[in-house]
Amino acid sequence: MKRKLEISELIFKIISYVLLIVFALMCVYPFIYALSSSFSSADAVNTGSVILWPVGVQAEAYRYVFTQNVFWISYANTLFLAVFGTIWCMFYTILGAYALSKKRLMGRHAFNFFLVFTMWFSAGIIPQYRNYITTGDVLAGIAGASFENIDQKWLIILAMGMNATNVILLRNAFEGVPSEIEEAARIDGATELQVLTKVYIPMSKATIATVALFFGISRWNGYFWAMKMMPNQRYSWPVQVFIRDFIDQTSGLVKIPAEGSDWESVIPSGFDSSKLSALSVVYAMVICAVIPILCIYPFIQKYFAKGVNMGGVKE
Repeated sequence: MKRKLEISELIFKIISYVLLIVFALMCVYPFIYALSSSFSSADAVNTGSVILWPVGVQAEAYRYVFTQNVFWISYANTLFLAVFGTIWCMFYTILGAYALSKKRLMGRHAFNFFLVFTMWFSAGIIPQYRNYITTGDVLAGIAGASFENIDQKWLIILAMGMNATNVILLRNAFEGVPSEIEEAARIDGATELQVLTKVYIPMSKATIATVALFFGISRWNGYFWAMKMMPNQRYSWPVQVFIRDFIDQTSGLVKIPAEGSDWESVIPSGFDSSKLSALSVVYAMVICAVIPILCIYPFIQKYFAKGVNMGGVKE
């Protein structure tokens, strides 16, 4: 038999649901506005007539985006950075979290302290930048080339993979695996690698999927360091940097590349501002850029809450 809610409980639930609905609408509205603007006419977008639904429905912005080879090159670069960056990050995060979860690790408390210390205090942007430059010089030395001539996408992947929070989440998940299961595996002759791959990883799939989602989204949305580390390698730009460059050029903040340069202008001479708004094109690019995340997230969502709870709570 259900207990009848008291007045105070009923009021609290109503207020909670109203606030959650308002918060959800605030989160969804920017996406709806971008989608509507991408399908609206140039006049409607430029005059701010679009509020919720498309005004003067047309698909010229998407036709324009689909014909821009440089956009899809940048899109492929983002896929490359997201896929290989996530694989690299998960590789050393799993190994590091597994080692830190073991009480027999010599200096375990000191390593965990230094890991958490990086979350409290940051060296700042300048030392971080110098660290990335030094890493790039090392990669250039290995490749036998100069820093400017190496493919700096690999620098973005290798040098920008550390995240202390994700290591701690996965470490806590590994610590929650019963030690009896590991002991049984060792009695059966399992090696350290087999214990990790056959026991710990399968029993921590929810947290691993959650951490992989965190890494994947951060690599997909990565913008600042990609812009700073490879300003001249435009054919290596991820799509976020390309979109920012398009905004700068259409707003007149930077000079459009001269004809014959090594980078195709993102604003061809056939760009007709009376029929096509630059803002509509930007919104169309943004919609195209978020589609992979929208497709992947529903499949990982079921692991999200469970993974955060398992890795975020230490018994």
